[in-house]
Amino acid sequence: MNITVLGPGAWGTALAKLAVEGGHTVTLWGSADRLAVIRASGENTEYLPDIKLPESLQFEDNISRATADSEGIILAVPSRSFREVAAQLTGYGRLLLSVTKGIEHESGLTMGGILGECAPNATVAALSGPSLAAEVAAGIPTALVCASSNADAAATVQDWFHCPTLRIYTSTDLHGVELGGALKNVVAIAAGVCDGFQLGDNAKAALITRGLSEIRRLGAAAGAKANTFNGLSGMGDLTVTCFSKLSRNRTLGERIARGEPLKDVLASATAEGFPTAKSARALARRLGVETPIIDQVAAMLHEGKDARQAVNDLLTRDPKAE
Repeated sequence: MNITVLGPGAWGTALAKLAVEGGHTVTLWGSADRLAVIRASGENTEYLPDIKLPESLQFEDNISRATADSEGIILAVPSRSFREVAAQLTGYGRLLLSVTKGIEHESGLTMGGILGECAPNATVAALSGPSLAAEVAAGIPTALVCASSNADAAATVQDWFHCPTLRIYTSTDLHGVELGGALKNVVAIAAGVCDGFQLGDNAKAALITRGLSEIRRLGAAAGAKANTFNGLSGMGDLTVTCFSKLSRNRTLGERIARGEPLKDVLASATAEGFPTAKSARALARRLGVETPIIDQVAAMLHEGKDARQAVNDLLTRDPKAE
């Protein structure tokens, strides 16, 4: 198949590599300057250093040319620019796969929801789960879930990336899979704060457990299936993002707890949990759902709340039943 990947970041590049290795014709779209560096070096030195890319991978900096003959488009752009890119796909009528994890603040929509608005004739799917791009690109075994209301679309994505080191399951709960992938980033920032303050494994385990409860509660209120959050896009993705040293969201929380200015941390890496914290809190308030961890992370990131005070406010909440 002819597949276009929009976004030459770590995840977009890793998936482009796997799709080429799976026998597909793949075009990677992005800025001309960044693509020139990748083409010249044969690797994405900024995001995936030392990972050699297939020679047959194609590059195009014009989105119309990049998508003209595509049988499937993978959107791997940051959530802050997702709608801008999606708006250029209005007339597209084939398969759109989002691998971006976030919630739009103004609308409360996931990325799949944005695609549904911008490209109403397309079939929408989302790929999520515990997936550090560097490990996937290096061929380290990984399992993911592809969700779509169209079972054939999910099966098509399975075919795109079918290989011994990447196992993809399918789901019909598109909304739940997307919310699990987005909300876990917020909890991962809180987990990083635990690491930065050296609060220990007990506290971190408790945080992750209660964080999953928040994710499930908010997701169910938003119309997702509660059981979805026990799977790869919930428990699986939450676990790896909260524990891995490669996790940008966990690292963001750790660096803040160690006293680094937030603006400096954000300048050095994209962490989707930063905008999602604000969006998730707004969604929870609209739905009347209690989300104490999400609330404290949002206050810390967007209102300048002291990280130690945020931890203290969580620990001193009134006791309640589990």
